[in-house]
Amino acid sequence: MSNAPNHQPPAASVDPGDATRLRLSGRWTLRYANEIGEILRGVPDGIVDVDACGVERLDTLGVLQLLRYADRRDLDFNRFSFRDDHHTLIEAIEDVHDQRPKRKRDTGFKAALGRLGFAVVDNGREVMALVAFLGEVMVKLLRLVKEPRRLRLTATVHHMEQVGLDAVPLVALLSFMVGAVIAFLGAMVLRDFGATIFVVELVNVAFLREFGVLLTAILLAGRTASAFTAQIGMMVNREEVDAIRVLGLDPIDLLVIPRLLALLAMLPLLSFIATIAGLAGGMAVGAFNLDIPPVAYFARMQETMQLRHFVVGMVKAPIFAVLIALIGCLEGLQTEGTAQSLGERTTSSVVQAISMVIIIDAFAALWFMQMDY
Repeated sequence: MSNAPNHQPPAASVDPGDATRLRLSGRWTLRYANEIGEILRGVPDGIVDVDACGVERLDTLGVLQLLRYADRRDLDFNRFSFRDDHHTLIEAIEDVHDQRPKRKRDTGFKAALGRLGFAVVDNGREVMALVAFLGEVMVKLLRLVKEPRRLRLTATVHHMEQVGLDAVPLVALLSFMVGAVIAFLGAMVLRDFGATIFVVELVNVAFLREFGVLLTAILLAGRTASAFTAQIGMMVNREEVDAIRVLGLDPIDLLVIPRLLALLAMLPLLSFIATIAGLAGGMAVGAFNLDIPPVAYFARMQETMQLRHFVVGMVKAPIFAVLIALIGCLEGLQTEGTAQSLGERTTSSVVQAISMVIIIDAFAALWFMQMDY
């Protein structure tokens, strides 16, 4: 008859020749969970090295108990010695050993200051990445002058249709309604002074200088920047961008420059359409609510309209187009290959594009005001 195997319970003892070394033996498995906890709680202080080569059998619970013991005693887990056949299990568990709920977020002043510092650093890196990306794209655009065959004309026209023609109804409708709102608000104030006719100048200056291009840029920042990020991000997730590089092609030439040129061409045109729609909205309010006949409204608009206001508005359109296109494409290229990363980058592109458009528009307004233009 064969004897049943002798299953040794877990045991731990201090090495007689080295008081800082702990030797383990027996079976460190789920069956002996209570015994393992008691043994590790009773280990004396001063242990630096742990020799587990004498462990007969080791499972997940044994590894977790040893990892948490090392955490409690501030021991380096690299000082634990294991048998070769146990290393695979230990490496699989080591990175995920502590799944307990994290401590609550520190809401004190020091923690808030730290989070603010990290946010500033992250935003600084985003700005530097955008500047570097702008430089790279400018170099590739200059290369197109020397090598025009690199221009993807079909892709550019396709993006012009998506960015421009498909956005015309939305831009025109919203600009018309905003023009009507501005005329209503202006009339409420000017009526008390008997100067309702000056609503014409208010709507003209507002849309020629600011609202025409600003509304268009904000709409495209939400509509187009997110689309660029999602399209390029999905290509990154499917490793299509890596395939483009493997084929010896440049992703900037194929993915970024056509979108940039399309937005450069269409945003000024959409801004012009938005301006016309806003002026029409003001005229509609004047005709139906302010008792200003369309002929009189149009004559007054023609008398007071100045070319410099139109120039101030339109000169900002290419700058906004470059910002929106670069931010949308850069965030797409920075996607890390997961659905969560794609969602975060899409949100980030919209927030960054809208924020930059408004900030630059505010600085431009202040600059033109100081220049008295």
